[in-house]
Amino acid sequence: MQVARSFIPALAVFLVRALALTLRWRVVDRCGFSTRSQPVVGVFWHNRLLVVPVFYNRFSGGRKGYCLTSPSKDGAIVAGVMDRFNIGSVRGSSSRRGATAMREMAAVLEAGNDMAITPDGPKGPRYFFHPGALKLAQLSGKALVLVHVDYSRYWELKSWDGFRIPKPFARVDVVFGEMHQIPADLSEEAFEAQRKRFEAELAAWPEAMEKSRD
Repeated sequence: MQVARSFIPALAVFLVRALALTLRWRVVDRCGFSTRSQPVVGVFWHNRLLVVPVFYNRFSGGRKGYCLTSPSKDGAIVAGVMDRFNIGSVRGSSSRRGATAMREMAAVLEAGNDMAITPDGPKGPRYFFHPGALKLAQLSGKALVLVHVDYSRYWELKSWDGFRIPKPFARVDVVFGEMHQIPADLSEEAFEAQRKRFEAELAAWPEAMEKSRD
């Protein structure tokens, strides 16, 4: 089992890179993602995770990125995949190592690196924006950026998140949204209103894609 778990990341990276060679990319950058001077908290849905390390390495301008991965055995596989794409990992979730992971992510940002979070991960509910990413942006003082990702053609797995795998030669649309600064002194009501706003905006990817064609 241990041998299999060490082999899976290498196989997954090979397959993702092979698939990526066939994909067509269309990127809309509303926040100067590839040329910015400050690190950001990047947020996208869990079921779009597959292509993120590919487009991050392609469009980040050579910056170092980290992602939040579950402290579970499955999370270790994801961390192994990310490592092979030269993306670091912070291990944690709301139920395990939550406070420690928050401090580690803040340190990653303070060191000048980007931090990526799937707000509905690692177990859902699908498309529910858990507040961790918002709290991290608030704690660190770094901007939060919503990242919309969509595929023109894809397979959808029967997993909790409906994980999507783009089909060969599909078009991948990526929209980097505006930078959002989260004030440290938000009231509980204002914080929840902001969380709901981001959840709705990230869920409205068809509208984002239509705007990208304007």
